[in-house]
Amino acid sequence: MSAENALPISHWQRLWLYLLGGLVMLFLIAPSVIIVIMSFSGSTLLQFPPEQWSLRWYESYFGSVEWRDATIVSVKVAVMTAIVATPLGTAAAYAINAGTLRLTGAINALLTASLIIPVILIGIGTFFLYARIGLNNTLTGLVIAHTVQALPLVVLTVLSGLRSYDMNQEMVARSLGAGRFAAFFQVTMPQLRFSIVSGALFAFITSFDEVVVSLFISGGETTTLTRRMFNALRDQIDPTIAAISTCLIVLSIVLLSAAQLFGRGR
Repeated sequence: MSAENALPISHWQRLWLYLLGGLVMLFLIAPSVIIVIMSFSGSTLLQFPPEQWSLRWYESYFGSVEWRDATIVSVKVAVMTAIVATPLGTAAAYAINAGTLRLTGAINALLTASLIIPVILIGIGTFFLYARIGLNNTLTGLVIAHTVQALPLVVLTVLSGLRSYDMNQEMVARSLGAGRFAAFFQVTMPQLRFSIVSGALFAFITSFDEVVVSLFISGGETTTLTRRMFNALRDQIDPTIAAISTCLIVLSIVLLSAAQLFGRGR
């Protein structure tokens, strides 16, 4: 059959694909939906569906000094991680894209290694390293460890933006007398702002949600929210965990939606 007589695939013929996609989406979304529903339960145990509805576990979360302090620690670490990882990742992505460094492939692999190495190994190695230099149970240690995990996401996000950017625009600015930094900040960076902001949000979310490494290197006054959640699940089944998890889900949705709106406004 010629290309002119070929008919496009109808929606009915693609029905199986729609059903498969719907099942995959249901499999991914259902656990989060169940957690959200259980967070409004009035029972002292996690149960689905709830027998009675209540906001008591949200009141327990927002009214608890321990949960509040852990949340403040997580926010501080996540903000500082985003502040550190974003410029470092942007600079690394720029250098990799420009190809001005030797062994660019090896450097790129080294920067993204934390995405491949099991997180449990990173946590164990970080713990023993920090034990020698005295960074366990410190905000500085948490920020450094989380930056190592967030840096690959910033590099990949900014690098994807640089791939579609014409570097000749920066070269033209430099040929007209602008310095390297002036050309980057006035010409290149405004066109990459969506990628940079997205990378910063990914860094924030990665740090805020990180739990495995935090189990090894945080404690006491530097206990993060995710570590305290893990301890609460280990010691007892507290429905407050469901309320906190719902807040984290909402936070992730809000941040990612803000990034999309920022991109559209661009």
